[in-house]
Amino acid sequence: MKKKRSTRFDFSLILPTYHEEGHFVQSVRTIESVLSDVGFRWQIIFVDDASTDSTPELIRHELKIHKNWKALFHKKNMGRGRTVMDGIRASRATVAGYIDIDLEVSPVYIPQIVRIIMNDDADVVIGTRVYRTNIHSIIREIASVGYRYLSDKMVGTNKMDTESGYKFFNRKKILPVLTKTRHAHWFWDTEIMVFARAANLRIREVPVLFLRRIDKRSTVNLIPDTIDYMQSLFGLWRRLITKQGEVREN
Repeated sequence: MKKKRSTRFDFSLILPTYHEEGHFVQSVRTIESVLSDVGFRWQIIFVDDASTDSTPELIRHELKIHKNWKALFHKKNMGRGRTVMDGIRASRATVAGYIDIDLEVSPVYIPQIVRIIMNDDADVVIGTRVYRTNIHSIIREIASVGYRYLSDKMVGTNKMDTESGYKFFNRKKILPVLTKTRHAHWFWDTEIMVFARAANLRIREVPVLFLRRIDKRSTVNLIPDTIDYMQSLFGLWRRLITKQGEVREN
C-alpha cells in the first residue's frame, strides 16, 4: 500500500492580493525561485481582498499547478490586516509569514528569517526596511521614521518598523495575539506588534532593502491613510491607558 504523502508544512507564505495583475506572475515566479531549494517544506496561501481585475483568475491558475497551495477569496474588500489574519489562521505550518507581492522588498531574505524562527531563536521577525533614498521614496522614508518615533512614544513599539509588510511568526504563539487586534486595515501592523510585545514574544529585526517601484500605483493613500493612522494610534493609546488603569485598580 502506497504511503500517503504528508501535507504538513514548515512554512506558509501568505500573499495578500488586491489588483495585482500587472506583476502577479513575475512575483510568484521570483518567490518560487528563491524558495525552490530551501530545505524545508513550504506553501503559498493567497488571500485576495475582492480584486475586480484578473488577480482571482491568476490565483486559481496557480492552484491548478500547485496542489498544496491554498487561496481564500473575500467577497468584499476587508483590508490588509484582515487578509493577513485570515491567512495565518488558514495555515497549519510551524511558521507563517507575509510579504507584499509587489516585491518592493525582495523575497531573498525569507529563508534566513524562517530559519530563525524554526531554530527557536525568535517568535516574531520583522524585515526592517532600509531605504535606498531617491525622489520616489523620500516622502515614505520620512513618514516611516517619524511614525516609528511617534508610535514608540504613544504605545511603546520600541521604534520598530511596525509598518513593514514583511513579518514572520511562530504561528502557534501568534494565534492568541490575533484576537487582541481590532483594526482590519493598515494599522493592524502596529497593533500586532504592540500586543506581541505585551505577550512577551521574542521579537527580532532583520534589515531588508526597500526599493520603491515606480511602475505601479501604491495602494497606500498618504493623506487619508495618515489621518486614519493618527486616529487609530490615539485610539490604541487610550485603550492601553484604560487597561493599565483597570490593572492598577485590581
